[in-house]
Amino acid sequence: MQIERLRAWWAHRQGLDGTLQGADCADVLARTGWARSVGGSAPYLGLRARCGAGREEVDAAVAALVIHELPSARGCTYVLPAQDFALGLTVGAGVPEAELRSAEKHLGVTRDEVDELCAAVTGALGDSDVPLDPRKIKATTGDAVRSLGEAGKKRGLSSTLPLALGLLQARGAIRRVPVDGRLDQQRYGYVRWGLDSEDTSKIEDTGKLTPESARAELARRYFAWAGPASMAHFRWFSGVTAAAAKAATAGLDLVDVGDGLLLPAALQDDFAAYRTPKKPSYALVAGIDGMHLLHRDFASRLLDPADAARIAPDTKGRKTLGQLADSPSHMIVDRGRLVGLWEYDVDAGEIVWEAWVTPDAALRKAVTTTEAFVRDELGDARSFSLDSPSSRSPRIAELRARAQ
Repeated sequence: MQIERLRAWWAHRQGLDGTLQGADCADVLARTGWARSVGGSAPYLGLRARCGAGREEVDAAVAALVIHELPSARGCTYVLPAQDFALGLTVGAGVPEAELRSAEKHLGVTRDEVDELCAAVTGALGDSDVPLDPRKIKATTGDAVRSLGEAGKKRGLSSTLPLALGLLQARGAIRRVPVDGRLDQQRYGYVRWGLDSEDTSKIEDTGKLTPESARAELARRYFAWAGPASMAHFRWFSGVTAAAAKAATAGLDLVDVGDGLLLPAALQDDFAAYRTPKKPSYALVAGIDGMHLLHRDFASRLLDPADAARIAPDTKGRKTLGQLADSPSHMIVDRGRLVGLWEYDVDAGEIVWEAWVTPDAALRKAVTTTEAFVRDELGDARSFSLDSPSSRSPRIAELRARAQ
């Protein structure tokens, strides 16, 4: 199977070929997959690359709960469309439960005290639509929050409050509200949501949403977003065991199109008829964009062999790109192939980039329009919440030197 055609198909299904321009944010996420969020610019960059949405449009969709950032697959935070809120919460619910079991085992925490704290937290939030940050919640709930001392700090858990907040989020009882309404930071307040477990038991027309049926629903969505994809790809995305993945896909009509790559049968004719576009279609996206992260098979999927041998910028031991699991910087992709890297220089107000193809007018336009978007609407293009202009300065310097 030609990798060029596969890449172009994946980019097409991801809407990185212009076919989703003008679509609304929720529709894009429903059709191309949940957007990974770690307090960086990835959701903004990904939506803009697919449908042209500006920051105000994305923020308005978040404020209206048309889309929302929730802990979901593997307990990681993604931006989801409203139709997937219940599904995301259900598939992510095991992580806070596991954290509670670990705290019970190692820190002497009891479920009863956490349940009492959950009740205190929801009482503190009341019916107000004004979010309370964790500091105010702790002050309001008083002795219900217990410090876990040095032992807890060593395990990254200074008190029992994060346990309660995690459980309440997974149940849909509360939700996090980003400070200033922006997704590219990790400062939150909390408000009551009112989605009890019985209220999240419906998903479209599928009936009772159990952990098993939720995994099957996730599998159905995943292979529509990411197919052709292997069972290993699905297991990475979902975080489930081999047995659970087999059970989740048992009822799906998937066909093997070669090399163990599975595709929904409904897409088989479209896939067979698809041809790689002759013209380039450039997109500047985050390093954790779904184009990569839905499969997380970096070197073999996105890189040509010659590019895999390139030295990655600012890596210990001067690793090659092919030795990495993820992109070291934001990505420039063309029909699904990684053709360059970029970072944003806040001080200069510009994108610093290198390309492994000869830059043409289309590539330069993609860079300049993304640069204007970052400068005028985002202010920065952080990879994650702790990314900063100073921390990325070595990568910027190296990319700038390579571009000379």
